[in-house]
Amino acid sequence: MSLADYLAKNYLTADSKPEKKTKKRKRKDASQSGLIIADDDDALGWGSKAADADDDDAPVNVHAGSAEFRKTKKNNWQTIGAPAPSSADQATADAIIASAAAETSARDRAAEDEAPTIDDTGLKMESGAHAGLQTASQVAAQLARKQALERHRFATDSAAHSGQGTETIYRDASGRIINVAMKRAEARKQAEEEAAKTAAQMEAQKGDVQRAERERRKDALKEAKYLPVARYADDVAMNEEMKDRERWDDPAARFLTAKKMGRSVTGKPLYAGAFTPNRYGIRPGHRWDGVDRGNGFEKEYFAARNRRRDLKELDYAWQMDE
Repeated sequence: MSLADYLAKNYLTADSKPEKKTKKRKRKDASQSGLIIADDDDALGWGSKAADADDDDAPVNVHAGSAEFRKTKKNNWQTIGAPAPSSADQATADAIIASAAAETSARDRAAEDEAPTIDDTGLKMESGAHAGLQTASQVAAQLARKQALERHRFATDSAAHSGQGTETIYRDASGRIINVAMKRAEARKQAEEEAAKTAAQMEAQKGDVQRAERERRKDALKEAKYLPVARYADDVAMNEEMKDRERWDDPAARFLTAKKMGRSVTGKPLYAGAFTPNRYGIRPGHRWDGVDRGNGFEKEYFAARNRRRDLKELDYAWQMDE
């Protein structure tokens, strides 16, 4: 129901006896009236009647008595404008939007399916396009495909030339590929075995005294953290250590008090008799029978050293005499 119909139904009052006049009576009434009041706007065509007759979009003027309007007891006002959509209307709108989106996606898929296919068979030109009559879209797709392949090839070749991500392939005499990782593991294992074998041989060459000395040094390092930073001349432990150290060429050794013969580092008894000195000051074993079974190298070594020292002293004495 439109606004005009609603207002006419609720606010207009119908006349009980409508006046019916014919055109002939109207003409008669107009002729009988001797006074005619004409407005200049109506004469020129600018009157309100003419405008109302010609303008279809003009608002409809409804005249009603104010008393009748006040007599009404119900609210006759109506909200103008679009009402808020209900849940059912909102669901209908959502369904319409979803169907429109589905139609759009279906149209896009159909466009993709109708796209020109690239046929790699046949004669190709240098540009990458096939020879013969083709559409512009097919030629453009072929050119784009060739450019993509060239970019991929360039990236692969640059990575290969730079050495990134590639490993050298080694082959044997028969042409079979050598597993570099396995060979490296075998070489590493062999190197470790050789190092362990060499260490075992060096350990076997050492005597009991060297092993005991090594253990003594380890113990000394452990005890060193409890020693003071500075050690002075009145350090008892340092003086005892220096006194116990034996030197075969010490000229004051005969002035020292004879030490009580004890046991060696290995725990065995020391040899108490006389023996030929050697370069390392090693004492013979306690079971030695006194027979020198060496090749005489130690004797010649000391004789040569004494002779060189004597010649040096004699040369100095002759220079002083001159």
